[in-house]
Amino acid sequence: MKKKNRINHIRNIGIIAHIDAGKTTVTERILYYTGRSHKIGEVHNGEAVMDWMYDEQERGITITSAVTTCQWKGNEIQIIDTPGHVDFTIEVERSLRVLDGAVGVFCAVGGVEPQSETVWRQADKYLVPKIAFVNKLDRIGASFFGAVEMMKEKLGANPLIIQLPVGSEDDFAGVIDLIHMKQIFWEDDTLGEIYATEDIHQNFLEAAKEYREKLIEAVAEVDDDIMEAYLSESPMTPEMLIAAIRKATIALQLVPVLCGSALRNKGVQPLIDAIIQFLPSPVDIPPIKGVHPETGDIISCAAKSSDPLAALIFKVAMIEGRKLSYVRIYSGEITAKGETYNPFRRASEKISRILRMHANKKERIDTAGAGSIVGIVGLKESSTGETLCSVEHPVLLERIEFYEPVISVAVEPKTHADQEKLDDVIEKFLAEDPTLRHKKDEETGQSILSGMGELHLEVIISRMQREFKTNVNVGKPQVVYRESIEKVSEASAIFDKDVSGHRHFGEVRLKLIPLDRGAENRFRSALSNEQIPDIFIPAIEKGVMESLQSGTYMGYPVVDVEVVLTGGSYKDSLGTELAYTVSASMACKMALTKGEPFLLDPIMHVEIFVPEDFIGDVIGDLNSRRGKIESIEHKMGAQVINAIVPLAQMFGYSTSLRSATQGRGTFTMHFSHFDRT
Repeated sequence: MKKKNRINHIRNIGIIAHIDAGKTTVTERILYYTGRSHKIGEVHNGEAVMDWMYDEQERGITITSAVTTCQWKGNEIQIIDTPGHVDFTIEVERSLRVLDGAVGVFCAVGGVEPQSETVWRQADKYLVPKIAFVNKLDRIGASFFGAVEMMKEKLGANPLIIQLPVGSEDDFAGVIDLIHMKQIFWEDDTLGEIYATEDIHQNFLEAAKEYREKLIEAVAEVDDDIMEAYLSESPMTPEMLIAAIRKATIALQLVPVLCGSALRNKGVQPLIDAIIQFLPSPVDIPPIKGVHPETGDIISCAAKSSDPLAALIFKVAMIEGRKLSYVRIYSGEITAKGETYNPFRRASEKISRILRMHANKKERIDTAGAGSIVGIVGLKESSTGETLCSVEHPVLLERIEFYEPVISVAVEPKTHADQEKLDDVIEKFLAEDPTLRHKKDEETGQSILSGMGELHLEVIISRMQREFKTNVNVGKPQVVYRESIEKVSEASAIFDKDVSGHRHFGEVRLKLIPLDRGAENRFRSALSNEQIPDIFIPAIEKGVMESLQSGTYMGYPVVDVEVVLTGGSYKDSLGTELAYTVSASMACKMALTKGEPFLLDPIMHVEIFVPEDFIGDVIGDLNSRRGKIESIEHKMGAQVINAIVPLAQMFGYSTSLRSATQGRGTFTMHFSHFDRT
């Protein structure tokens, strides 16, 4: 097969959804039916191929995004199974950054749940075409049309129903294909491998005709050829509809919706067909844009193996103590034992091995071309979000955005042997996870780890002990606060000292103005060049910004402050960058103290699903935690409470909620903003 044709037959897709919607179960079925796995691994038994980490098997959730490749009808599908828990959102973010298409899995009972919305928005941010799979239609309370309506309301999507369920709950038996107008049934005792396609049963024919008409009308609105055929009442072939739906899906105009029950092995093969039919290959999407590191010129990187290399490292993992970099190749080719160039670090890197990944299993290959997602061993300096290219044709691709951590724990080694290992182990985790932060508390000597949530840090500590045999004592989680000031304040400072035999002089006067929440920090100069030469303004700004990293109230970073340089003086031959940096820092600290500093709490947005009988107790508990309820709405037999609550009040909330609701309440939370409480 020619390389261009081969690229046409590649699909790079991600499975995205809320926790427990069935992403990993869907992926396991895809691997089984495509022949990649010879046994179906179940999440609840801890045997899922894609959940290979011990912590994933123990908890029954996906923690790290896993990559695999399978074949279907002459096409290559490269799949990334992503986590659904909010603490591991970065895994979804960096996966979507390098994917061409996504399958959104929705629970037919829960519909569009909070994390479904988050990952859908992430896919929208990267303009990723999507298809939807409404899963768990065999469960009590399942509603296919309810889930589709929620996609319209909550996601602003334009869902296109291309399948109807045959029966629901215990009676769910198969699906109706509205494109081919056929009914598909699965044999229960064959693990879903054997299925029959037959004419639509008389009982469902009227509904099928009605929804096929709606399908054609929806496609006609976005496709001129279908509109022309529809108006002239010409026959509409399945091939015409598939081509038009594919075009509209790639253009982000429609989201084809399929249905089934992955756990009951129903509906997965048509989903694999839909991935091939409707989601783009690397050549169907616009070439990724990068910039020349020296000139800043825009460079277009087309999906051709014959073009110069442009690849993005989207994830780094430490597997068996070795650094493995996951790379998406946009154009060009990578060869084992060859060299590549990292323009961000201005460094050449040697590639010792190229691996085709199947979760934690690896297969060595000699070359990988445009459109491929592979693992690379041998990169020493390169890290997540950085570009690999050739020295002759340097290009910088857009980096991946990372989230700021909101919760911290103190970790201390239990023994002297653990002390020696701890720093090395933490360094490996930092290389893997860009949302993890580490700093040493100079006063206590403790190592402080900051992350995205309690579960995130819990998993890191667990992996320290299991994978690296490093035992640590863990202190109570500490909330990462911010500081700001109440009122306008001014201060001045002079630095006039001999340092290393040279006199340094700088005088600075600063005015600090409190800003609205979320405005961040700003610096501006209101001076003329005569008072302080412009050459020293960057040094003053540096001193100011450094001092804002640690406030005077409790030492937390200061936010939402405008710093104005209002005065100062300069002495010929004595003025230095050091003097102005130090005097600016001193003046800023004094002004912060005068400005009546106060703490800002990290505020979390919390969405709680609670049965009607317990809503009073749950609201009372939220009020006791200084929570503010924003809305209460009814959804699928439960009340959904949306509230904002200070993070400091949310520790241990899962236990309290379970106690208050007899184990029936669930909640999700994500960082909203910093504010005064």
